[in-house]
Order: sequence, then C-alpha cells, then structure tokens
Amino acid sequence: MAYASSAPYIDPGAQLLLADVPAPHKALFLDRDGVINTDHGYVHTPERTDWVPGIFDLAAQARSCGFLVVVVTNQAGIARGYYDEAQFYRYTQWVHEQFASRGAPLLATYFCPHHPDAGLGELKMACSCRKPQPGMLLQAAQDWDIRPASSVLVGDQASDIEAARLAGLGQAFRVEGGDWGPALDWIARAVR
Repeated sequence: MAYASSAPYIDPGAQLLLADVPAPHKALFLDRDGVINTDHGYVHTPERTDWVPGIFDLAAQARSCGFLVVVVTNQAGIARGYYDEAQFYRYTQWVHEQFASRGAPLLATYFCPHHPDAGLGELKMACSCRKPQPGMLLQAAQDWDIRPASSVLVGDQASDIEAARLAGLGQAFRVEGGDWGPALDWIARAVR
C-alpha cells in the first residue's frame, strides 16, 4: 500500500502547546465526524457544523492532564470531489480556532484524502493513511514525539478502533453522542 497523505494542518500555536508538556508526549487522538461534530455527511463548512456535546470539555480535560490533542480523520469528501484540500484547510483552521477559543487547543489535524473505490483520479487508491490503517497515527507520533502506548483514541467507528490497535495505542474508545465517561476516566488514571 502507498502512503501519500497530504500535509496535516498544524495549529499556529503548536510550539506554545509543545512547550507546556515534556517529551516524549502522550496524545488524545480524536476522530472528527461523529466525535467532534455531528456527522451530517461530508461536513466542511461552519454552517453545517453541530458540535457533539461535551467535546470541548473532553479536549480541555485531556490538555490539563498533559495530553496533546490531535485530530485524525478520513476525508472521503475530498476523494469524491465534494470539496478540495484548500476548502478542507480553511474549515480546519476554523475548527482549531473554535477549540482554542474554548480553552481546548488542538495541536494538529491529520487527514486522509483517499478512497480505494470512490476516489477520483490519483485520490482513488488503497493507502496506509485511511483508517483502519494506522498511517495518520504513526505519522503524528513520529512528527510530535508521541508515545503510542501512553496515548488514547476516541472514535465512533470500528475502523477508528482498529487503527488505534494497529498503531499500538494504549487505549481506544468507541463513543456515540458524547458519552465521554470511559475516556475521561482513562485519561485521569494515565496521569497518576
């Protein structure tokens, strides 16, 4: 399989976020659609965004416990031509701004623009970045000196959980509708 992921969106405040936590780092990895925002299908504009209740509190709590917060998201909407990478980056910048304004800053957003069946042109490919493959998680771990075994993923699909397993993450939680209890408990125990 090829690994040809696009460049992640790195938050402008990334260096300040890194200064607060010693390396090697631990991370809270978040899927996007269905975890951060309600999955209305290919969400890529502020107008279509409804936040999953409690997501800002989860990110803020993780941050206060010394976790970096990183988004890892499959973006088949790019592969299918519904929006392009420039639109995705603009929207992602807005998402990061919303988190930062609520005291829950995101470090980076990694995304896979491919789809093995429905992708258009060069985006139609089997890759190692599209979950359930672990490519985005492994790349983020390498980029930010993250220890996978000390990190956790919150997703809403079996593919999220499988990617976490393949990347060697310490824990993964499949949640629906903002039931953050098990993830928050794990994060709190991880700092003891």
